[in-house]
Amino acid sequence: MSETAPAAFKVKLETTQGDVVIEVQRAWSPHGVDRFFNLVRAGYYNDIRITRVVTPKWAQFGINGDPKIAKIWRDRPIPDDPRVLANERGTIAFAFAVPNGRATQVFINLRDNRESHDKEPFVPFGRVIAGMDAVDAWYAGYGEDAGSGIRSGKQGPIFEGGNAYLDREFPKLDSIRRATVITAPDPAR
Repeated sequence: MSETAPAAFKVKLETTQGDVVIEVQRAWSPHGVDRFFNLVRAGYYNDIRITRVVTPKWAQFGINGDPKIAKIWRDRPIPDDPRVLANERGTIAFAFAVPNGRATQVFINLRDNRESHDKEPFVPFGRVIAGMDAVDAWYAGYGEDAGSGIRSGKQGPIFEGGNAYLDREFPKLDSIRRATVITAPDPAR
């Protein structure tokens, strides 16, 4: 069951290149923040691969390494939110293929992408406040080859084979070892 996220919290991504801390505020994207909060709390982003790093544009992740778990969440999209934050370097937003189609995949902007991303409903729900150096260090050598974006239609093997497929075919991918909410929700809630 999904919970409403706190008004503000932080998430720590423990990655193979170091820790990344993301500040998240519900006012920036209520549906997106609630989904991200629930995915993190459910352990969805634990032991997943960072499948799409396109320098200098973005770094994308969000397909669970267990195909059964990935499918459950993939089939539960959330509605779009109006944009509050611009797609500047360090902001994080959900990827999508169709309107109201955000599910689990997110990306961190590696540069200011306002010119291209703010024209579409890529709605940042958080921003990296520590560890952007780790994000910049994530392996980018595969570019679009390790599944590409949602719209490319090339992610089927990842959803079918999970981490076993990615580890065999793209062994240099960085990983998120664990994602946790590190700021406790307000006890007054």
